[in-house]
Amino acid sequence: MTGRRRSGQDVRVTSTHRPATLSVPSLRPVRAGDAPAVLDAHRSAADMARQGTVTTLAQAREQVAWLLAADRRSTAIVDGADTLLGLVALSIDAENRLGWFFYWLHAAHRRRGLAARAAAAVAARALTPSAAGGWGLERLELGHRVNNPASGAVARAAGFVHEGTERGKFLVDGDRVDVLTFGRLVTDPSPDTAGLPWQS
Repeated sequence: MTGRRRSGQDVRVTSTHRPATLSVPSLRPVRAGDAPAVLDAHRSAADMARQGTVTTLAQAREQVAWLLAADRRSTAIVDGADTLLGLVALSIDAENRLGWFFYWLHAAHRRRGLAARAAAAVAARALTPSAAGGWGLERLELGHRVNNPASGAVARAAGFVHEGTERGKFLVDGDRVDVLTFGRLVTDPSPDTAGLPWQS
């Protein structure tokens, strides 16, 4: 998972995420109604705390509202029942045609290639000209902690190139942790990774 750049009444949400729900995964825009699934994902693993504090349904709704801001493009990875399993999102700098790229998955659906396939599809759309139905960006960027190689594998599968290291960027449990930075230009070759399909 990559990290984002940058209280309400607790409601019990029973997890409906099981690997068996993985049939027909596809992509669609994040919706306000995805908040319960976002809360479920944040409760699925301790490392989701890196994506923000979401322990209540109210906080999940706040995060979804943040994801739906005008300067973001947020894409849900959904199963055959249209339940959100994870997401790929961009914070957009329109002036520079640049997108800061991040992604996460519910713990029950990791290590299945979903993040890589979703990231590849979203990156391709982001770098497609607006006139051709894309988002018209020319550069994408992301960063991940050096102790999270799975996120780097997703980045490479989506066509990102390792560009450098930000030494000791984060303080995690008292230790300074390096961050590896990646970029993808509109002129870079497309990856071989087959992207997930978009809902029509």
